[in-house]
Amino acid sequence: MSWLEISLTLDGELAEAVADVLARFAPNGVFTEQGIQYLNEEDEGTGTGPVTVRAYLPVDAGLEERRHKLEESLYFLGRIQSLPDPTYREIADQNWMEAWKQHYRPIPIGERLMILPVWLESPELGRVSIKIDPGMAFGTGTHPTTQLCLELIEEFFLSNGTQTTNDRRLPVVRGSSSVIDIGCGSGILSIAALKLGARSALGLDIDPDALANALENAARNGIGAELTLAQGSVKQVLAGEFLFRRASLVVANILAPVISRLLGDGLAKLVEPGGRLLLSGILLEQEPSILRTTRSHNLTLECRRQMGDWVALAFRVQV
Repeated sequence: MSWLEISLTLDGELAEAVADVLARFAPNGVFTEQGIQYLNEEDEGTGTGPVTVRAYLPVDAGLEERRHKLEESLYFLGRIQSLPDPTYREIADQNWMEAWKQHYRPIPIGERLMILPVWLESPELGRVSIKIDPGMAFGTGTHPTTQLCLELIEEFFLSNGTQTTNDRRLPVVRGSSSVIDIGCGSGILSIAALKLGARSALGLDIDPDALANALENAARNGIGAELTLAQGSVKQVLAGEFLFRRASLVVANILAPVISRLLGDGLAKLVEPGGRLLLSGILLEQEPSILRTTRSHNLTLECRRQMGDWVALAFRVQV
């Protein structure tokens, strides 16, 4: 089956009325699109500009009759307030999920990790497989911020005795066992840390949908009670609401303005003396501001990684 797309681009005040008309004839509902304006990096966004309303009619024996009735309804609505002419386009049907899966490939990270969608097996048996369902939660392994953070986590758990402090490798912290993942999203960082040798991990997020996705991903990777997932952030950890208040490794793969705010909330206090704090999600032009902020929190920069315009930083908490 193929579909006939009907779309109209109009002012926001007309969009709801047009959507109501199209919904009478479209079996799969109506879609609306509008530009979003952001005041800053943390702003959730406000709709701005014209709205495009789309509906899809099945191309079958009843198409012409449905199209005629739809156009008639739009005509009567246009008598009340002028409407633009609709635009039509025929679209071939396909299984969108299956088509999308064909383009998702395993992602090797560092020396030991391999990020996989749940429907694929690792092509390299020597790597540690992390299976992630690319759902709505942030952290599927495709974004540079996640890859940079995974590289730093891997190096944190290396057990080959490397003690150099250059940009190629972090010092190995022996006996480290606990991880706190602030803004855990899909849970990919906590899962990777546990598979690389962490004894326990606490993954926190303010989005309950992300936590549900993280729980599913943990189960896919054979992770159980060693991972605690909960709604909350830095203040809740410091208040003692969870199993532990500090960890030898704390990771935060979030936007830079959020990192700055969390440092003010006490993010560095979550790290055990001598432990590591990994920060990712930082754009290149935001790096100087983050570095200025970290200097006042007893943090020493040990490693810096960059991929394109994104930067990840590893800090040691002074003993």
